[in-house]
Amino acid sequence: MNDPTSPQKAPDLAVRVRDLGVTYRTTYELPPTAARTSQWPPRRRRAVKEVEALNSVSFDLPRNEILGVVGVNGAGKSTLLRVIAGILPPTTGRVEIYGQVSTLLALGLGFNKNLSGRENVLLGGMTAGLSPEMIEEQFDEIVAFADIGDFIDLPVRTYSSGMRGRLAFAVSVHMRPDILLIDEALSAGDAAFKKKAARKIRELCDETGTIILVSHGTETIRTLSTSVLLLHNGQQYVHGEPNEVVDYYERQQGIDGRDAVVREDV
Repeated sequence: MNDPTSPQKAPDLAVRVRDLGVTYRTTYELPPTAARTSQWPPRRRRAVKEVEALNSVSFDLPRNEILGVVGVNGAGKSTLLRVIAGILPPTTGRVEIYGQVSTLLALGLGFNKNLSGRENVLLGGMTAGLSPEMIEEQFDEIVAFADIGDFIDLPVRTYSSGMRGRLAFAVSVHMRPDILLIDEALSAGDAAFKKKAARKIRELCDETGTIILVSHGTETIRTLSTSVLLLHNGQQYVHGEPNEVVDYYERQQGIDGRDAVVREDV
């Protein structure tokens, strides 16, 4: 399997992550004791708990490759994407980005539900740094890809979750980013849309795109990725060739390889 510390020249890289750690601090109220509840007013005590979401994660992602990220809920997958996107600051370590990043971290994240789909396409494009003229050039292609019909001129609050996801995916992948971060977005829509989305991801990589893809669908990860990172309790467990890592992960989870339904939601 790959050594994440192996040296590569930065121009050949899209993302470099070194010794990345993220620690959350949260406060909570301690359960009352008999002594405290007998007082008036009752005394409340709060404590601080630190949660280590990521610890010592290191890897290099070359340009034009797809990194799949797998792990159980709470493994740190979404936290990793948010740090790479610049949404969360790292507690320790560093992240180096070589190119423009577009994020699809949650279906419809950033959409204004009171605006129409058309207006949200413009809003999403401008957020990604595109001019109105550039967005207009892409608009017809985005709408055709999302395939939501006349709903494009209705408020997003009237959309189903699948329709919001389709439009969000269409906007993100048509912004021509250097690096695209995707968190479970391929679950949007029906089977036909999933196939179209997978083809679009391949097309992006052929056009010098680089993708980090988080998914519980191990067959999606196995099919699309050029390498796979397995996280466990915030730590980098395995990083290597897709079939090797996915097979290992499925064995960890006790997944029967013949069960296609389960393999799409591990």
